[in-house]
Amino acid sequence: MITYIIIGITVIVSFLCFNNKVLFDRLSFNPYRIMKSNEWYRFITHGFVHADMTHLFVNMFTYWSFGTYIEEGFQYLGFGIGGYLALYFGGMIAASLYDLIKRRNDPYYASIGASGAISAVLFTSIFFDPFGKILLFAIVPIPGIIFGVLYLIYCQYMAKQTGDNINHNAHFYGAVYGFIFPLLLQPSLIHSFLSHF
Repeated sequence: MITYIIIGITVIVSFLCFNNKVLFDRLSFNPYRIMKSNEWYRFITHGFVHADMTHLFVNMFTYWSFGTYIEEGFQYLGFGIGGYLALYFGGMIAASLYDLIKRRNDPYYASIGASGAISAVLFTSIFFDPFGKILLFAIVPIPGIIFGVLYLIYCQYMAKQTGDNINHNAHFYGAVYGFIFPLLLQPSLIHSFLSHF
């Protein structure tokens, strides 16, 4: 249920921002504004803004695909809605910390999208089911753990490139957060993870 609510709010806010540059700029992640004007809300609001329909669809479809599964799993494990929200929004924040530090003196840098939070949800699913199949390039099914390793390598490689306007660092740090998050809630889950091998 929470997954659908977050998707609904994200779709509405993104649509409002498509043709409203003032709102788009007000909600985006801008480290300079955060540090200079204490606009800390941007850590969260940027995750509800997307650049276009393709960006929005890909993110929300991926989130729906894994979010509903993880939300149910968290209820079963007793982590509840609070744990699930901490995963999603904690992933959003963790994914942005690197850029907060690196870009804090750049008034022109801005980042948008829920990719960091979604990477966190995706990697939590890999933690719980490391050999569950994930579609590489949306076509080739491979074990989640292999997908995860390839994903992290790709993010690190692309973060060193320039020009594609994708925040690969956010993807990377969101993913790392999502993978370790279950252990923050219940360290004994490491035995569940290792039992798959």
